[in-house]
Amino acid sequence: MARNNDDMLMEDDLAAAFLDSSDTTAPAAAEEPAGIEEAAPSDDDGWDNADEFPGQLAVDVYETADKLVVKARTAGISKSDLDVSISDNILTISGILSGGEDEHTTRWHIQECYWGEFSRTIALPVQVREDENSVKAELKDGVLTITFEKEKVEAPKKIQIQ
Repeated sequence: MARNNDDMLMEDDLAAAFLDSSDTTAPAAAEEPAGIEEAAPSDDDGWDNADEFPGQLAVDVYETADKLVVKARTAGISKSDLDVSISDNILTISGILSGGEDEHTTRWHIQECYWGEFSRTIALPVQVREDENSVKAELKDGVLTITFEKEKVEAPKKIQIQ
């Protein structure tokens, strides 16, 4: 079903919806030449707490009849820079993505890639076995796949009330 332009937010409306009215640092859309993006030179990049909050790692979590699988895109990360741990059905994947720095860089024009520490903690949705023989972690083609054997849970037993 096609939508007409009256139903859609235009670029200026969308920007206004997310910008605080007291924010005077954002340039008006009319001031920027079309198709050109350039960051204003500044020591303040707007991420005051960037060192306090490591980057998040996107994951997919699904289950089969007897396994729980967690997949994460980890392109560019070596095994030695990854740390995977589980305790009390809480999975933590953390590491460092290095390679974005170049000591000869004088000015960035576009910087969209995240470089640095990342961490993701997930409360697993089903009980899994945590012993070494029941968990398999594999890093292949930039995808970390962690496979857990699910705990065998007995069906609840009905108790007769007398």
